[in-house]
Amino acid sequence: MSQGLNLAQLDAVNYVSGPCLVLAGAGSGKTRVITHKIQRLIQVGLEPKQIAAITFTNKAATEMRERAKGLIGKAAKDVVICTFHALGVRIMREDGQVLGLKPQFSILDADDVVSILKDCGGTTDAATARQWQWTISLWKNQGLSAAQAEALAPDDNARVIARIMARYEERLTAYQSVDFDDLIGLPLKLLAEHEAVRAKWQKTLGHVLVDEYQDTNATQYEVLKHIVGERGRFTAVGDDDQSIYGWRGATLDNLKRLPQDFPQLKVIKLEQNYRSTSAILRAANNVIGPNPKLFPKTLFSELGEGEPVRVVDADNEEHEAERAVARIQSIRAGTSTEGAAKHREFKDFAILYRANHMARSFEQALRRAQIPYKVSGGQSFFDKAEIKDLCAWFRLWINNDDDPAFLRAITSPKRGIGHQTLAQLGTFATKYKVSLFEALFASSLPSAVSSRAVHGLHEFGRYINDLEHRARHTSGKEDAMRFLTEWLKDIGYEKHLYDSEDNESIANARWTNVLEFCDWMAGRCGGEIEDATGAQATERKSLLEVAQTISLISTLNEREEEQNVVTLSTLHASKGLEWPHVMLVGVNEGLLPFKLGDDDQPSGQANGPMSEGILQRLQEERRLMYVGITRAQRSLAVSWTRRRKKGRETVAGVPSRFIGEMALDKATVKEDPREKLKALRAEFAQRAARTPAAEN
Repeated sequence: MSQGLNLAQLDAVNYVSGPCLVLAGAGSGKTRVITHKIQRLIQVGLEPKQIAAITFTNKAATEMRERAKGLIGKAAKDVVICTFHALGVRIMREDGQVLGLKPQFSILDADDVVSILKDCGGTTDAATARQWQWTISLWKNQGLSAAQAEALAPDDNARVIARIMARYEERLTAYQSVDFDDLIGLPLKLLAEHEAVRAKWQKTLGHVLVDEYQDTNATQYEVLKHIVGERGRFTAVGDDDQSIYGWRGATLDNLKRLPQDFPQLKVIKLEQNYRSTSAILRAANNVIGPNPKLFPKTLFSELGEGEPVRVVDADNEEHEAERAVARIQSIRAGTSTEGAAKHREFKDFAILYRANHMARSFEQALRRAQIPYKVSGGQSFFDKAEIKDLCAWFRLWINNDDDPAFLRAITSPKRGIGHQTLAQLGTFATKYKVSLFEALFASSLPSAVSSRAVHGLHEFGRYINDLEHRARHTSGKEDAMRFLTEWLKDIGYEKHLYDSEDNESIANARWTNVLEFCDWMAGRCGGEIEDATGAQATERKSLLEVAQTISLISTLNEREEEQNVVTLSTLHASKGLEWPHVMLVGVNEGLLPFKLGDDDQPSGQANGPMSEGILQRLQEERRLMYVGITRAQRSLAVSWTRRRKKGRETVAGVPSRFIGEMALDKATVKEDPREKLKALRAEFAQRAARTPAAEN
């Protein structure tokens, strides 16, 4: 049991009698602790299905399940290893009828939400609707209803958004649909207001482990409290120094509340880092030092001192990108002491930045140098228009009342049913308070649309019903693939793609995506992959059952396979990842930390005391810098620019205050990898001159 665990990790694994908070510093082996604790809980008598391990992404859940399988074998398929949102779906599929929600409710994606909000708010501007979406999402994550948000609104604009939120909620109810935030908010409503549901889930889950606990929001904390009850059989694993999601509702108050709500809470600190060298950790500890500590800790490493952290200054963004590329080439060529032979593949390098727009100059420099790369957090496979088209059909099979899915399916491909007919159908459905699909078969529909249009609408409705019936009775990979192939041929989807694209190669790529997606769907029908709620799909599933999980998978999906390429990533997207060699770029005041406010001087010295809000934002930016530093295993370079673009202007650049806070040795501050490359080329030239030419 103790194999490979240090004393603090063992303490965390073996404490199973009450609530436990594991403060897991960066690289301290938290996933190892969680999986070993799952094993321990089974040893002390819990059934695998009584254990829930909650993560924030499907990728993390998949990794955790694989590692648990290595410890407990086949029992891992019965452990509930899933995301917070997937657990919410599971609760609502089983008990949502208490709130008037049918089990086949739809989960709307961000585009659907924006479309509905535009309608609710009477605007055609998507940017305005997206702002409303962000505000409403934040309110929901804080547990506020539309009425509460209106009562607390600080100004007229907020009051308007609260009223739009009320209309939006009415639409969701009518569509038998939920948005992403509802996957937490509605389970909370179920658990808080219905004692029988709460008792059922407290009995079902005997111990709950929560990964990345510092990223939970107020609503998620309340869900956790209601599931674990007063007995408090849970293990929260997190790190207050890595809390970087305040902008989307995550709150450190959840860490503060644990000892208050659970006085018997046992706190265990994991401070040994297994990822980074001492030089890198020292910089990280120094940066995070000025932040107030809920639970003070200091990371240490037994991996040796390692290479000093380098600080690189550049003239501008293009120069900075050239230096980053030169550094990669230098380490790969072996001219740098940081380039151990086994850490010289492209996949060993990452370039991390504060904001997405900063990637451009690095992409250009990498392309010029013919270095392969990927931009992490780019467009998801499920965000592609062709995949969203197919998902709309699936959603309509599952939930006929899903109006956004109806509108997308009936126009993808077009079926001779025009916008005017759809507008008339929409007016009719609104008048009689029914969904668009239900309106198709209303006896009075011919009074609203032409007889030709009625025929087309009826034909579409019957086709959807037929597909739903056949999908319900289709299972197994081969049968599912045959069904999907015939369906796509039937609706002429391939022709639709080629007709809608001028560029044939783009149409080819889109059709390949469709075929890949169908193969992936069919594979799930054959039980090849676990489903979105964490259950292992060992038995054959019907195509309809698989389709029910698609919305959640597409919302949380990370389809990144291992590739031998340099990674470009935002700091937020890099959390939880690690690379041997990391370059942290654009570390300028105004970028990292991001411009905090008018009363904050570029030098980092304000004229007077900072406001509480700005101070909290500075602390979160400092945690973001800390996260970036602790992604590095063997080497870290931090760069800033003397001039940078700001809109159409070029402004003077100032190094971030965080560079000073790293408290590096002055000798490490200057580095120019181009000089190393010049030296290497000169050495090769000298060797070539000394080597006699081979005779013919």
